[in-house]
Amino acid sequence: MAQRYGESSSLLGADPDLAALVKAVINNEARYVAQFPYCGAFQPPPESGLATSRNEWAENVIVNPPVDPKIVFECKYEIDSLCGFLKLSRAYYAATGDSSFINTHWKTAVDQIFRVIREQSQPSFDENFNFISYFNWTGSRGSLSPRVNNRGNNEPKAYTGLVGTSHRPSDDLTVFAFLTPANAMLSVELGHLADVLDQVGDLKNVSTQAREWSARIKDAIWKTTVQENIFAYETNGFGGRYVMDDANVPSLLSLPYLGFLEKDDETYVATRKLLLSARNPYYAAGKNISGVGGPHITPWHPWPMSLVSSIYGTDDDTEILNALYMIANNTNGLGLIHESQSIYNGSDYTRSWFAWANSYFAEVVLDLAERKPHLILKENKAYRPGQWM
Repeated sequence: MAQRYGESSSLLGADPDLAALVKAVINNEARYVAQFPYCGAFQPPPESGLATSRNEWAENVIVNPPVDPKIVFECKYEIDSLCGFLKLSRAYYAATGDSSFINTHWKTAVDQIFRVIREQSQPSFDENFNFISYFNWTGSRGSLSPRVNNRGNNEPKAYTGLVGTSHRPSDDLTVFAFLTPANAMLSVELGHLADVLDQVGDLKNVSTQAREWSARIKDAIWKTTVQENIFAYETNGFGGRYVMDDANVPSLLSLPYLGFLEKDDETYVATRKLLLSARNPYYAAGKNISGVGGPHITPWHPWPMSLVSSIYGTDDDTEILNALYMIANNTNGLGLIHESQSIYNGSDYTRSWFAWANSYFAEVVLDLAERKPHLILKENKAYRPGQWM
């Protein structure tokens, strides 16, 4: 949920009401993460007065440790859910200078995040072949959600320094546990967490721990996921590699957006070239749209979200304009961005109004207004919310 507020971060300093809303989101997420750090979707808070919702996709699913369905909407474990909470916290602090969100719930939530990191970075077997399991998610017979392999424990993994996950940002199952872009985002956000705590002058031991894990994960990404100058999307520590990308952020295509590397990094440039070609099994190109999709829909339904990520990954005006053109001209007249779009039929799409993609697009428009104003503004003058530059 926290990732949906990315476009608002540059507006917080100038809009007290928006800042108050984002702070409330941080406080609410802190309570949830503190209780159920492996979960990423929750029921409305009691203070809202809203009734809880039935989630048929979570029915007949066994989660261990158990969760409370009155609080948890769904408990698919995704690293990026935890990263989103950290990102929103540091973005709020950077924009407002207000550190009052660092309360008991928030501190407990951060402790729980480190608990997950420690648990999910361990190998599947110890040296005596005792199986190590801290979380499992099993879809039983009749459940709509597909079951996680190996009785809910996911594919085996060896120790590499990376953190394992059972689900991708798309809610789909991982093939191999170590999801490279999710670990990249985690490394970045742990570094920012340390910076915030150092500036506030609080939790020095947590700051030190965050820097250590940030460096360890970053080092492991470069050492274990790159071959022939190409990042793998997923690995398992045993030599298994899955070279592909999924449109959902964090993705390999979005590594510059995440802050993991610069867009001119030679490994990223080589990987990007592969991802935006037929060498990526989830890249598809048609007459009106081309881009990266994923198994959540079909291989022939690229997601416009991937076009936004591609804009963040280049300074080439032609590439940026081409991506903007495809985004703007594939809304089927609605004027809002879909979740996915068929390369064969402009009226064949999913989720006519996909909030995540629309907010992500708003974020890149603000980026271009500052980075490439001549492409989108009448006057070639850089703009940042609240000021011309």
